[in-house]
Amino acid sequence: MCGIVGASAQRNVEPILLEGLRRLEYRGYDSAGMALVNDGALDRTRAVGKVQALADKLAEAPRPGVLGIAHTRWATHGGVSETNAHPHVSSSRIAVVHNGIIENFEPLRERLREAGYEFTSQTDTEVVAHLIDSHLGDSGDLATAVRTTVDELDGAYALAVVCRDDPHTLVATRSGSPLVLGVGIGEHFVASDVAALLPVTRDFIYLEEGDLVVLTHERYTIIDGSGAEVDRPVKESGLSLSATEKGSYRHFMLKEIYEQPRALAETWQGRVSADDIFASSISAEARELLDGVEYIHIVACGTSHHAGLVARYWLEAMARIPCNVELASEYRYRDPVVPKNCLFVTLSQSGETADTLAALRYAKSLGTGDGGYLATLAICNKPESSLTRESDLVLMTHAGPEIGVASTKAFTTQLLCLLLLTGMLERSADDRRALAEEIHQLATSVERVLELDNAIRHLAEEFVDKDHALFLGRGPMYPIAMEGALKLKEISYLHAEAYAAGELKHGPLALVDEKMPVIAIAPKNDWLEKVKSNLQEVRARGGKLYVFADAASGLDTGPGITVLDMPHVDETLAPIAYTVPLQLLAYHVAVAKGTDVDQPRNLAKSVTVE
Repeated sequence: MCGIVGASAQRNVEPILLEGLRRLEYRGYDSAGMALVNDGALDRTRAVGKVQALADKLAEAPRPGVLGIAHTRWATHGGVSETNAHPHVSSSRIAVVHNGIIENFEPLRERLREAGYEFTSQTDTEVVAHLIDSHLGDSGDLATAVRTTVDELDGAYALAVVCRDDPHTLVATRSGSPLVLGVGIGEHFVASDVAALLPVTRDFIYLEEGDLVVLTHERYTIIDGSGAEVDRPVKESGLSLSATEKGSYRHFMLKEIYEQPRALAETWQGRVSADDIFASSISAEARELLDGVEYIHIVACGTSHHAGLVARYWLEAMARIPCNVELASEYRYRDPVVPKNCLFVTLSQSGETADTLAALRYAKSLGTGDGGYLATLAICNKPESSLTRESDLVLMTHAGPEIGVASTKAFTTQLLCLLLLTGMLERSADDRRALAEEIHQLATSVERVLELDNAIRHLAEEFVDKDHALFLGRGPMYPIAMEGALKLKEISYLHAEAYAAGELKHGPLALVDEKMPVIAIAPKNDWLEKVKSNLQEVRARGGKLYVFADAASGLDTGPGITVLDMPHVDETLAPIAYTVPLQLLAYHVAVAKGTDVDQPRNLAKSVTVE
């Protein structure tokens, strides 16, 4: 949940590290810090708040250095304070930055206290710094000390370590948290994400589980979990600098909402012909696996879980395959029954979501055949992520970088990938042809929805003084209502809940009064008349309704009800199209309330801790 960047170069790395932190701030923004080695000294600067607070401190007292590490934090152990901010230091010679959680830090801390080490923070990371220092006294070699230390750690981590006495060497390692090596000319780097290093290199090595890298400005060495020196392929990043910048948009979230027509088009292109799904872009081996699927488990967290809930309607209605959707954080803590020939599907924007990865590894431990899974399929936005590397099959979303914490285009492209999967599993050629024709119109439909932006901005003003909201939907629009409520909660801090509209009379109706806005989704489908009846229940109790409805639904603005006419979209694609106005509503309410849209309090983008 934190961002790491480190560098060894022949030039001052302070501005490189600072820019890297700015590009990683979506991963954590409680505090930030930097440690630099130069002329036999280890200089550390830390600040509470966003990266700009650190930049202001460094501007007052620059700390040049050719070797350094930096960090932006999302708090897990210990509150938000300068003493808990990274880097953590031991004996004024070792500095460590860490992403993840050390689960056995308490017994290690007690052991180190008995050995004479003093602790100044409440973090688990300070244990790592002192452990490395203690082992460095035994071995005299930083890489050996780090290797010995990680052998004692339980949990997930990405670490970057520097030592005052080794002025050109940076040691980094990962287990359960992402880390990339940036390859330059006369300089080398590490970071949690390639975006941090795009201004200085386009060549990257994606470190694998258990890898430890020792780098200087001249060279790097990678050692795998068994202790053997290994070569990993250098890959050129296709990301552009502009893809990770806001451009003319006020916020990343708004930019990413508006990028959805293009992102959706890139998701289906090459996978959908004029009359078929995945006409030529799937291997014979994958086709054979999918032909054997008789049951599906979808496992994900948060927004991705909502995408899975929508897909259950598609898979069961169109492909006629039973589907179960689970929260990844709960899945492996029960004893799930795995039917024969079951496909295990994981969803994650980053491909590093800790709960989802753990669920995948649990599923793989069950084996294949009776009692185990037929195959694993990852739907993801990061091609070199742990999730994609560890799955049998991969379906990339091609959403492009998503910087805003509240997911937008990652969600809609996940939905489209799940619809493509449904089309692949659909046995009827005629139905696949009809679906292909509908998908070709999707980007245009979303562009038409975006034309409602100004109307939604005015509508959002009515939510500024509200404390609660209800979202209603039926059928596959119920998970979309859940996603709309989540977006409003995430960035406006307005409490919102979603219900299947038919459940109103079973309890939630007690909440409805003139102070409770009720947002409903009403595409023209088989549930429309039922939804209209549920809306009447709200109006009869004095509730204020805001309805996103198909222009042909027969719903009109009147006393107690505001209707925003949506362009007509095919029933199958409606969940994707109707997501967009709910994203815009959440965005404009947050802007009107003055909250931090891209970096909402207490949240971070990539959830790499359990």
